[in-house]
Amino acid sequence: MAGKYEIRRFRAVEKDAPDYAQGTAWIRAVGFGFHDTRRNDEFVDKMMAMHRVDNREMTGVYQAGDVAPHSLAADIPVATFGTLRKELNIGYGRQLQTQLVTAVTVRGTHRRQGLLRRMMTEDLAAVKADGLAMAALTATEGSIYGRFGYGVATFERSIKVNTGPRFRLRHEATGTVEIADRKVLLELGPEVFERVHRRTPGSIVRQEAYRQHVSGTCGRDGSEDEAIKCALHYDASGDVDGYVSYKFAGWNTKPATVEIIDLVAASDAAYLELWQFLGSMDLIHRVSWEEAPVDDPLAWALEDPRCIDSSDHRDMLWLRILDTATALGARRYSADGSLVLAVRDSLGFAAGTVTLDVSGGEATITDAPAGAEPHLSLDVADLGSIYLGAVCPVTLAAAGRISEHAPGAARTARLMFAVERAPHCLTHF
Repeated sequence: MAGKYEIRRFRAVEKDAPDYAQGTAWIRAVGFGFHDTRRNDEFVDKMMAMHRVDNREMTGVYQAGDVAPHSLAADIPVATFGTLRKELNIGYGRQLQTQLVTAVTVRGTHRRQGLLRRMMTEDLAAVKADGLAMAALTATEGSIYGRFGYGVATFERSIKVNTGPRFRLRHEATGTVEIADRKVLLELGPEVFERVHRRTPGSIVRQEAYRQHVSGTCGRDGSEDEAIKCALHYDASGDVDGYVSYKFAGWNTKPATVEIIDLVAASDAAYLELWQFLGSMDLIHRVSWEEAPVDDPLAWALEDPRCIDSSDHRDMLWLRILDTATALGARRYSADGSLVLAVRDSLGFAAGTVTLDVSGGEATITDAPAGAEPHLSLDVADLGSIYLGAVCPVTLAAAGRISEHAPGAARTARLMFAVERAPHCLTHF
């Protein structure tokens, strides 16, 4: 790779800045990598403005020499890598600043040159040097990121809900739902989501693009999405504690369907009452949601849970622990106990054997004494998977991913790493 490519790192700048074109070329390269239609200048400008709000760092790999005649110009990167930092809810309302990795692409004609490995490992090293203990990403392909120490930590699913005569909830409403102008979500959306974030393990603070998208201010093509509608949930005191952003799929879709863009509820009642609203729409017979939780109270609230057709159960959030002691010490635990964990890390960031002692839910992490026998041995990716409580250590032990050296240690880990609510991440990035 030496001499053939160069890596440049930069942040979004104002439109009149000299380096603005560097950022717009990077954004277009990302779109090319994800097979998007070429984005117009207005849309690229909006994306750059949102990246600036998030203080996103953009990394590009560029051809250092002359490019082939008639091929894409040298100022368009052949590989991209984006990062931003947000808080991750790690259970019981505790927050851990996390490096979010996004926009990872390598042009097909430049693969197998070590570009992804260099971008990833250099970024992880820089993040650890900055004192962060965690990185995260969402993966378009499931076979790539385990080798960099990332483990699946939350899941989601797609659902289609039959809202015909069978749709009846065992719930008496305590609040109300009202239709609102979609653009109220520019301000209300982040406020409601903040409340949801604080109560939901696995939640990540959202980037600027979310409020623009769910309010219809900036659709997938950059223009306003006039099809998006909005309903707000008001609690018994009249405060907004939930919303749903949605759109009609069109009369050519059979049965008549409403698609959920975003459903955010800061209380259990708000969640069910927003579903009652969705299920009561005239002329609509199905509601679809691409980002529904796996452990969903809706199924248990319905008189007929078979109204829900669930498909595409998939991984969502992947975690990469960079400092075992800091990550384990940051969270609260649901059961007291003691475990000696031997952590493998092929990249060397989090390897070692530590003792996790929990008393009263609070953890003390120490290096295990020399020669101490571990209770569990596991890869750093598997530690990332069990970190939020969504993946069971007993299951990973049964799969051969975790080695149990002391009988019952995986069960002890299961009890200790449990969190107060089912983990779910509503933030894609």
